[in-house]
Amino acid sequence: MGSGKKFVSCVVSAVCLVISVAPTYASEKVTVFAAASLTNAITELAGLYKEKAGIDATLSFASSSTLARQIAQGAPADIYLSANNKWMDYVSQQQMIEPETRQSLLTNSLVLVAPKSYSDDKIEVSASWDLSQALQGTRLAVGDPAHVPAGRYAKESLQTLGLWQQAEPLLARANNVRSALVLVERGEAMLGMVYKTDALISKQVKQVAEIPASSHQPIEYPIAIVNAMSRPEVKDFYQFLQSEQALAVFTKYGFGVHQ
Repeated sequence: MGSGKKFVSCVVSAVCLVISVAPTYASEKVTVFAAASLTNAITELAGLYKEKAGIDATLSFASSSTLARQIAQGAPADIYLSANNKWMDYVSQQQMIEPETRQSLLTNSLVLVAPKSYSDDKIEVSASWDLSQALQGTRLAVGDPAHVPAGRYAKESLQTLGLWQQAEPLLARANNVRSALVLVERGEAMLGMVYKTDALISKQVKQVAEIPASSHQPIEYPIAIVNAMSRPEVKDFYQFLQSEQALAVFTKYGFGVHQ
C-alpha cells in the first residue's frame, strides 16, 4: 500500500475510534435535584463542570419538600441538595440516599425585602412592629410554612419575635422561596421574608431588615448522593460541589460555608 493510502487509512481509523468512544462519553450525565434558592449558583457550577469534565448536568429546582417527595417516589435524581435537614432526614428515612455521602455543605440567613420603591429603607422587626400598616394593604410573601424550608424558618422567627399571631392571616404562601421573592419584585407583596442569597440576586428588591439568626434554627444545606446512584461521574460531580472552586461560587452568591 502506498504512503498516501496508508495515511488515509490511519486517519479513517482514528476518526472511527473517536466516533466509537464519543457516544459513550456523551451519554454520561448527572441529574441534580436542588432547592430553589440554589438556582443561580448550581446553574453556574454546572456550566463550569461541563467545561472541566465534558459532562452535562441535568438540573431540577423546586422546594426541598417537593424534590424529597419526588425522590422518595423514585424520580431519577443522582444528587440531592436540600435547604434544610428535615427533608434530608425524610429521604434518609425512606432509604433513598447513601448515608455515608450526607454532608452539611452551606449556610444561609433570612432577611426582609421590599420593592425598591418602598418608602422605608430600614425596618425594626420586633413585637411592637405594626406589620399590617407596613404591608400597605398587601401581604407578607413567604415560602409556605407547611412545606417550604424558608417558610418554616420564617414562621419560627415570627413566633420567636412575637409576631406570628399578627402575621399568620397576612401571609402570601408561595410554593418555594423564589416564588415569594417574585411576589415582592412585582409589588404584589410589599414585604417578603426570603434568604439573604435571594435578596442579593434580585435587582427589583432591597433588603430592609436582617432577621436575627437566634430567632430560628440554623439554616443548613445538606448534600447527598441518591441511593444506588454512585456512578463515577456522579461521585466526581458530588466532589466538585465541595471543591474550593465550587465553594468560591457559592460564597459569591452569598452562601456561607458550613464549618
